[in-house]
Formats: sequence, C-alpha cells, structure tokens
Amino acid sequence: MFKIVSRFSGPSVGHIGESCSLIGSAKFHVANGALCQKSAVKSPATDLPEMPPCDFKPVEYKDLSKERMMEIRRQNCHPMTMKVTYYKKPVFIHQGHMQWLWDVDGKRYLDLFAGVATVSVGHCHPKVTAAAEKQLRRLWHTTNIYVYPTLHEYCEKLASFFPDPLKVVYLTNSGSEANDLAMLMARLHTGNYDIITFRGSYHGGSPQTMGLTSNAAYKYPVANGLGCTNTMCPDVFRGPWGGSHCRDSPVQTIRECGCAQGHCMANEHYIGQLKETLVTSVPSRIAAFFGEPIQGVGGAVQYPKNYLKEAYRLVRERGGICIADEVQTGFGRTGSHYWGFQGHDVIPDMVTMAKGIANGFPMGAVVTTPEIAASFGKGVHFNTFGGNPVACAIASSVLDTIKEDGAQQISHDVGTYLLTELAKFRDKYEIIGDVRGKGLQIGVEMVKDKVSCSAGLTGGDTRLTRHAQFVPKTLIKTRKQGENSVGTDSSDNNGENK
Repeated sequence: MFKIVSRFSGPSVGHIGESCSLIGSAKFHVANGALCQKSAVKSPATDLPEMPPCDFKPVEYKDLSKERMMEIRRQNCHPMTMKVTYYKKPVFIHQGHMQWLWDVDGKRYLDLFAGVATVSVGHCHPKVTAAAEKQLRRLWHTTNIYVYPTLHEYCEKLASFFPDPLKVVYLTNSGSEANDLAMLMARLHTGNYDIITFRGSYHGGSPQTMGLTSNAAYKYPVANGLGCTNTMCPDVFRGPWGGSHCRDSPVQTIRECGCAQGHCMANEHYIGQLKETLVTSVPSRIAAFFGEPIQGVGGAVQYPKNYLKEAYRLVRERGGICIADEVQTGFGRTGSHYWGFQGHDVIPDMVTMAKGIANGFPMGAVVTTPEIAASFGKGVHFNTFGGNPVACAIASSVLDTIKEDGAQQISHDVGTYLLTELAKFRDKYEIIGDVRGKGLQIGVEMVKDKVSCSAGLTGGDTRLTRHAQFVPKTLIKTRKQGENSVGTDSSDNNGENK
C-alpha cells in the first residue's frame, strides 16, 4: 500500500525523508518505509519551495518526556484515544502560533488541518488571546440564568450575521450538543418525530446524533438515534448521476454531462430518491431534514446546485423544518458566503454550529426563529456551561477577527487557487479521481482508476476512507537547518509517520 504526498507549485508542500518521485511531482513511500523502485521514477526534485519565515519563537519544552506521555496515554487515557491517534510515531505538539505548530523537539509545522477544522483564525491569535485573558481576569463562570454583558453582547452580534427570521440563539458546548438540541426543538415544534439525513453524513457522536450520522466508522452496535432515516446523498462524483456542470465549485467532475444549459438531470434524479424516501420510509408528516451545505467528514461532498432548494420545499410540505449543520462550513470557510447555506440560495429554519465558532474553545450554538424558539417553552432546558463568559468573549473576538483579518476573502482566494492547482494533478494522475469544494473546504478523492471510481489508497468501503478533506490529519514541517525543502508528516497504512 502506498501513501501519496503531492508537491504544489505554490507555497505549500514538498516531502521530507527518503523518497522517490514519479514523473511530475507525486512521491510515494511503501508501508514499511522502503524506497519504491518504479521504472518511471526520477531523482528527487531540487526546486522545492521553502516555507515562509516565522519570527515567533516558541517556549523551550521542558515537561514530560515522549515516553512518559505515551505511557500515560496507554494506561490512563481511554482506549479510543489510541484508536483514533493510531500513529506509531505521533507528533508531540507543544505550542502554536497562527498557522504554525511546534513539537516538543522544536520542529515547526504548517497546520493544514486547523485542529480538525476548528482553529478558524489561527492558533493563539493575539486578538483572541487578549480577549480571553481580559475576561479571565473579570469573570470565569456564571450561568445563563443570570444576566451578564458578554452573553448578551455575543448573542446580539452572532444573530446579526443571519437573515431574518433567524434571530434566536441558544449556546452549547459542542456541535453534538447543538444538533441534539436541534433535534429536540424540531420534534417539539412540529409535533412529529422522524428526521431525515444524508448517507455519509456526520452530525455528532452522542447517542441521539449517532442516529443522524450515517457513516459506518462512527456507528456502534447499539440502538441509537431512533426515528432517523437516511436518504441517498446527491454525490455527483460517486453517485449514479452527475456531470461536469452540477456543483457550485471552481472545479467540476470529469464526468460528461449531457444536460441542457440551466437544466440538471442529476438533480432531478436525486430529488426523486428523496421523494422515494418520503413516500416509503417515513410517516406522512416528519419533524426535520438535517443537511450539511457541504458534507464534511463524508468527504467534502457537494450536491447539485439546486438540490437543497428542492429538498427544503419537499420537507416543508410534509410539516418538517430544515436544519443546516454549519459546524464545518460556517464562519466564512467556503469563501463566497459567510454561511454555507447561503451558497444554495436557501434560508433554513434552524442552523447549528461549533468548531470554528470559538477558535478551539469548547462552544456550539443553535440559531433559530422566534416561532420555533417559542415551542421550546413547553419544558425547562438548562445548560451549565452554555454561554460561559470566557467562551462568549472568545467567540465574539473570533467574529471581529474574521472581519478585520479578511479571513473570508482569504478563504475564497487561496481556496480557489488551491482547487484549480489540485485539479491539474487530477487531470494528470489516474490515482486522483476528484477534486471538489469551495473556499478552504476542499476534498481530494483517491481512486484505483477513474473508470470504475473504485476505492483508492485505503481500499475501504465507507465514504470515510474513500474521501479526504484537504489535508487529512497532515502537518507540514520544516527540514533541519540548512535544508531547503518542506514536507509532510503523514501516517501510512500501517500507522507509521514518514
């Protein structure tokens, strides 16, 4: 099994360590670390770009040894931690500053994964750090049953980013909590129970949201999330229908499209599948439809341009409300819009968010309409830490920083460049089946061949293994002093970093 790392013409990546390059710039390592011996291999390129300089100096690391940390990880951390972080040689992160990370040995990395799509304005951004420090000196904690300025200032500010009637905010601690709450509110408001989501979706890991999640890697052999039904994901690359004009992206699929201009037959077919689900798999009245504007964990999957507009209409005809999960697409990541749903020309009835909302500080939110919020008054809901003063101060600073730093425009400009450059690799190499996305939410799909679109490097059968958000669990690090290239630390199929 091979692991691929691509070298771009822009200021991105090369590779560290023993390697060989095929004609062009793709480089391969076999799983055991041996150098590959293909006849097409040339000598390593010598024109690898250097990473930008960095004046920031991290604090010297003097704490636990690597061996002691791993011993504690094995003995005292939940086994799932070891299952998720399966590296034989893990990266031991010590400090972060903006786009940079340093490990305990002082090596510098360019973080292309943003702390699992969470660090929206950079590690320890000075403006956000200052806001956190100021609030920590004033008030660490009180609950939202009391009136304090940071909570109300933030709720008003967050609501201002949404169109009417989305103006009521509930704060939580995570995306799973936000989606849990959205499920409850939808059922209370509609008086219905069944909820529809896409296959390949990920909406959280709590017992309730695991029902919304349709991704095998996150499923346990226990009953969970009752009342949730999955419908076909309108994936124009891997699905049965799709062509070269379907999605809202700088890069389209390589599938030929025979549709007339402005008329997407693929969209009609996928809407037909949703209609089939509504007729055969759920009651005549439903509670809600959950959908990410672009699937995140599912592989940055984009739908036909008008799909959500048609889907929302069908759901509302059956008494349901429409919920946009913006945990990964929100806060300007798609570049063209602040919220992913805006790119579909729809207004949902409820929006959930987390991850980038507070730049890594635990926080989530549900934004909905006054009418739906009123239905929630049938009982009492209380969240001890939802709306924590420090969380609100940080999240408020994040909103300001995104605007002041022009982060949304940067996502558009850099993301569009990256997508178009990656598409050149897709056109050149058989192993790259698809490049897709908007802004800096980008997916690159590896395949064995482009005709069958069979599973790529991982050989798995689930969407989780077939797709990769760019760049998956990958960090870029500098060479040792005196060397010019930059490269990636990626785990191979046996879990070892190269």
